[in-house]
Amino acid sequence: MTPIAYFISSHGYGHATRASAVMLAIAKLKPNIRFELFTTTPRWLFEESHLPPFGYHHVLSDIGVVQRDSLTEDLPATWHKLQEFLPFNEAKLNPLVEQVNRLNCHMVMCDISPLGIAVAKAAKLPAVLIENFTWDWIYEGYLTSEPRLQPYVAYLRDLFASADMHIQTEPICQPQAVDLTTRPVSRPVRTPAPQIRQQLAILPSAKVVMITMGGVPWTPTFVAQLAAQTDIFFLIPGQEPLRQGNIIQTGQDSSFFHPDLINASDVVVGKAGYSTLSEVHQVGLPFGYIARPRFRESPALVEFISHNMPGLPITDTQFADGRWLNLLPDLLALPRRQPESLNGADQIAAKILDFGF
Repeated sequence: MTPIAYFISSHGYGHATRASAVMLAIAKLKPNIRFELFTTTPRWLFEESHLPPFGYHHVLSDIGVVQRDSLTEDLPATWHKLQEFLPFNEAKLNPLVEQVNRLNCHMVMCDISPLGIAVAKAAKLPAVLIENFTWDWIYEGYLTSEPRLQPYVAYLRDLFASADMHIQTEPICQPQAVDLTTRPVSRPVRTPAPQIRQQLAILPSAKVVMITMGGVPWTPTFVAQLAAQTDIFFLIPGQEPLRQGNIIQTGQDSSFFHPDLINASDVVVGKAGYSTLSEVHQVGLPFGYIARPRFRESPALVEFISHNMPGLPITDTQFADGRWLNLLPDLLALPRRQPESLNGADQIAAKILDFGF
């Protein structure tokens, strides 16, 4: 087996799902590669992706942005956390360098984890950066509100620039001259939609709307309004498992694979995050999307949706009070687009193998 270390941001689940898609694509081309994951994203998310055997190491690989909830950032708390995390010193790096060397890793891949790049440099291993944004660029957008982030912008910019291979995945926030630019990266659908609907006891002709906040636990405030739409099933993943009339909740670690649930739906409503966008785009569904006005990534995602996907914007207040249901007839009337023929994960896998495997 050829081991590769993979440092993965735990800011939401989008980085872990993107990394999972890349690992699946690499394993398809080169089955003898073993991945060693360094992250605080729960192990079950990688297991549900049906990765080949992998090592899991619970390591905080970056701070990202501290969130009050799925749509609101806490900048002072982010600054405080960054003070504890950066800059990287020998006490933090040396144990990880020894670990990747002991595991005989041949390369370090990073889904926007600056720690992975620092470890790779200290271990004298090739560092591969995969991103649609980097943390220095995100923090730069907050400097007016939180100027204390400035030293971390400069530090991280230099660190990200030191990667030996730089790959950007659409939708890209800050296009650069990089080694590879890919289409959106998503985990492939595994089970046909009719089979998923059968398992959920939903007729093939019924309308199904998935509501998702990208894996972040949340409590719907409009359950009564959903229940009143008796001709539509509402599928809410990532919650306590529950079936009540036309409302179906599935647990975070349920037997249902998230891309399969999306594919079995007619419309997806939720936060415009990378993983949800890429998985909805993969199968061509209409997307009722909620932007995050203060998060710098959001405009790039919204622009991609408006040019490449059927969809309608929903404000956070419309979502919170259930008024988005007034838009549902228009969303359901939008045509489903042809599925995406090219997955960015396959493009990345081919590039990685050309890099030295």
